[in-house]
Amino acid sequence: MAWTQDQMAARAAQELQDGFYVNLGIGIPTLVANHVSPDIEVWLQSENGMLGIGPFPTADKVDADLINAGKQTVTTIKGSAIFGSHDSFAMIRGGKINLSILGAMQVSEKGDLANWMIPGKMVKGMGGAMDLVAGVKRVIILMEHVAKKKDGTEDMKILPECTLPLTGLAVVNRIITDLAVMDVTPEGLKVVELATGVTLELLQSKTGVKLI
Repeated sequence: MAWTQDQMAARAAQELQDGFYVNLGIGIPTLVANHVSPDIEVWLQSENGMLGIGPFPTADKVDADLINAGKQTVTTIKGSAIFGSHDSFAMIRGGKINLSILGAMQVSEKGDLANWMIPGKMVKGMGGAMDLVAGVKRVIILMEHVAKKKDGTEDMKILPECTLPLTGLAVVNRIITDLAVMDVTPEGLKVVELATGVTLELLQSKTGVKLI
């Protein structure tokens, strides 16, 4: 009754348009690289200094020198460029990236985002997340709809207000989860599409805000 991570990534890949420059965040968003349509030209960018990332490599194609910002090995495509991270961040801060697909730990109904720190548990540093939400034209969140704990209970990730340290205020445009696609609107969170077999009632029961 929910999309797999690969299906989530395939759905997110439908957001890509011909000629787009796109940044993929760490985690599930990196899987989007495997689902870029061959009918369009899309340039995937990484904060550590790559433009033109291809699908993940098969075992015989792994090159340890080619990695994305999450330190995963990647491939290049025809026309790929490799450069310093300072140039990469200049692209982000200069508004040259059309779309960023990021993971998240919490999103509010107003589009506030928390995705870089859980105090006392996960403190890795913000990476490029704050630059991405400030400098990129459109931000899509790709994440599991709820956080599943070891005891089997669930924590809601879509809330009236984020309780974790913020990455940015009112920066999210669309949320894609294993259950649905939702847009952040001035009136609230609007359901655009449901995953196969998922009902609106189920989606609402796992969401911390009233859905439109």
